[in-house]
Amino acid sequence: MRDERKTAPDRRDARTGRLRAWIGRIGLRLVVLLCLVWAAHGLIGWTMAESRALKDGASPALWLLVLLLVAYALLIALPFVPGVELGLTLLMIEGGWIAPFIWGATLAGLMLSFLAGLTLPYPALQRTLADLRLRRAAELVAQIEPLDREARLDHLRSHLPRWLAPLARNYRYLLLALLINLPGNSLLGGGGGILMLAGCSRLFAVPVTLLTVALAVAPVPILVFALGEGLPLPGF
Repeated sequence: MRDERKTAPDRRDARTGRLRAWIGRIGLRLVVLLCLVWAAHGLIGWTMAESRALKDGASPALWLLVLLLVAYALLIALPFVPGVELGLTLLMIEGGWIAPFIWGATLAGLMLSFLAGLTLPYPALQRTLADLRLRRAAELVAQIEPLDREARLDHLRSHLPRWLAPLARNYRYLLLALLINLPGNSLLGGGGGILMLAGCSRLFAVPVTLLTVALAVAPVPILVFALGEGLPLPGF
């Protein structure tokens, strides 16, 4: 009994310490998230204001267009941020000549998101999921971490619906291209979120992913470039 009385406060102190550490991690992540949201909001406001100025007939300076393209690439790389609207706005206003630059910025932004997911350490991802009480996802990350690519594919296939498993196993790059162009994919995190998740899975080789994304985002810029003229911008 005496030993139990001695160890009970120690157990309470340990639980209190773990709780404080968890609150600290959650608080830090919330601060980082709020800073990212604030920065993204400011960037969206600036880019939309500048794109409207171009639409109103302001003479576009080269440095401004470069900044808009960089902002577009950064926005489209962020999950759940509707950066594609800026690219479409620039295409409709400037016309065919800017289409190759929009394509390049789109490719750069999506690959930036993919590489961010690819370099994200699994232990950090697992701790984040565990802190968010997403225990099944955290356990899945812990299970696939030590596996090679083929074993990881087989393991993930066993957790997918039967109709989706063969497509994810044998045609995952085609599936990635379809998801990038899927209407309403913002519910899945948008192009940036999809590419970041693909990077986190460690199932996609960088060169093949680069080619896949380059082809997947090419149709609209090719169409605008072929037309060669600015398109009307409805709703503005």
